[in-house]
Amino acid sequence: MDQREIKGKLKTYQINQALGFFILFFGIVVSIALIFPESQIQRMTNLAAGSTLILIGGGMMFVATKNIKKLQKLLK
Repeated sequence: MDQREIKGKLKTYQINQALGFFILFFGIVVSIALIFPESQIQRMTNLAAGSTLILIGGGMMFVATKNIKKLQKLLK
């Protein structure tokens, strides 16, 4: 891979890392919303949605961070 390809992939992974952080944060907000619903079904829906978003966002951040470190080693 040449420098341009590495820099392009690095930029893509940085965008994915930021998007993963946003999804993770939104999942935490949805999970905190467990306090407000009146019925058990609404609480379980918030729990399922929040957990799913946390897993997706956390996974995106983990994979992006791992690949960013690998690509930064290639640039040096």
